[in-house]
Amino acid sequence: MKKILVINGHPNNVSLCSSLAQQYAKGATESGFEVRLVQLSDLKFDPVLHKGYLKIQELEPDLVQAQKDLLWAEHLVIVHPIWWGSVPALLKGFLDRVLLPGFAFKYHKDNPWWDRLLKGRTGRLIVTTDAPSWWNKFVLRDPVIRMMKNSVLEFCGIKPVKVTQLDRIKDRPKDVIESYLKKVYELGKRGA
Repeated sequence: MKKILVINGHPNNVSLCSSLAQQYAKGATESGFEVRLVQLSDLKFDPVLHKGYLKIQELEPDLVQAQKDLLWAEHLVIVHPIWWGSVPALLKGFLDRVLLPGFAFKYHKDNPWWDRLLKGRTGRLIVTTDAPSWWNKFVLRDPVIRMMKNSVLEFCGIKPVKVTQLDRIKDRPKDVIESYLKKVYELGKRGA
């Protein structure tokens, strides 16, 4: 069965994103997939890449385990809100610290190309936003989707990456939020 790693990138475990991550994991588990759920707010690590890639700082035990989880996974699901057109700082710090050269990618000497060291995995982004999806797509041109899909996951070889954007969260009545939770549960059931 498929091995699925679900990462909740919201810094608060009592959030819609946390509930969405749990619903995806529940659906996938019920279908017999092997599932690991990581709540970033439970990890202990410094999210700042202090010297950039000039000097890689030692990984904390939680980040060592996160790298093992990424290598174990065949499908990666990242759930996060869109804040200021980007991801929460905790998720960005996690990506900076975990997706290191030599682990997630490797540049070639004397040419602009690189090896995608996490290839062979697929991905899904589940993002929440208070804005209407048309605003993000046509006015803002989906900066966080392009960053996470193209500049992060596909850069490391994870593809295809599918996107589920749940919009207008602040305006939605409870029954619509429940339908979002059900939709994500069904994605988990399919391992999609």
